[in-house]
Amino acid sequence: MDAQPAVSRTPWWARVVIGVVVLGLLFFLLGRADLLPGLPNPFAETDKDRSGPVVLKSIQDMNRFEGASGNFEVVVDLQKDAKFLPDVVKGKRTLYVGAGSVDAYVDLGSVGPGAVKVSDDRRTASIRLPHAALERTSLDPKHSYVVSQQRGFFDRVGDFFGSNPGNMQQLNELAAQKIQNAAEQTELAARAETNTRSMLQRMLTTLGFTRVDVAFGPPPTASPTPSPHASSPHASSPSASPTPSR
Repeated sequence: MDAQPAVSRTPWWARVVIGVVVLGLLFFLLGRADLLPGLPNPFAETDKDRSGPVVLKSIQDMNRFEGASGNFEVVVDLQKDAKFLPDVVKGKRTLYVGAGSVDAYVDLGSVGPGAVKVSDDRRTASIRLPHAALERTSLDPKHSYVVSQQRGFFDRVGDFFGSNPGNMQQLNELAAQKIQNAAEQTELAARAETNTRSMLQRMLTTLGFTRVDVAFGPPPTASPTPSPHASSPHASSPSASPTPSR
């Protein structure tokens, strides 16, 4: 009789492992498709906040009036290329939308002792304040996001094995700087000065003043008054002429 070839059978433990994997994959697909309404999804993710307590570092008194605030949005197009490699191998281009706000304020704490002048009848007040300044850009994380990102092969491999927080930090810094530069070109500071002037005039009017003058900037320097005894540069000085002899 001819010998029949031995039929290799899968070990029992391998069949158990395969069955568990198939069953788990089936539950996962059914759970993702919401086909198991009566059973909880075993693969559902839950958030656990393990953050530490908030530590108060310092408290700073604010002696300023926020006169205006501007909301801005910018699209940052950041591209990183390798010098001798094509973009499909090494390179990254990111489109990032940055949203933030810039506040304009007038520093009331730097007002000097002679900046406020009140008339004897307490009806007229004259106030001189420093020009309005701009705060640093405050980015809004809820409305700032990455629109699209094109990555080369090595960039994809690097992002797979680890995060790249440096790229996001650079995008945030670029967006904040562009918003700050744009705010300086707007009328935000002038609007803050106008609102500050209106606020002070309304407040002092309720206190009984009938005229309130508010100016911004350093006080004008008085030009030196020429002395009446000073001679003009074009005037010729009298010279003693010799007396003719007879």
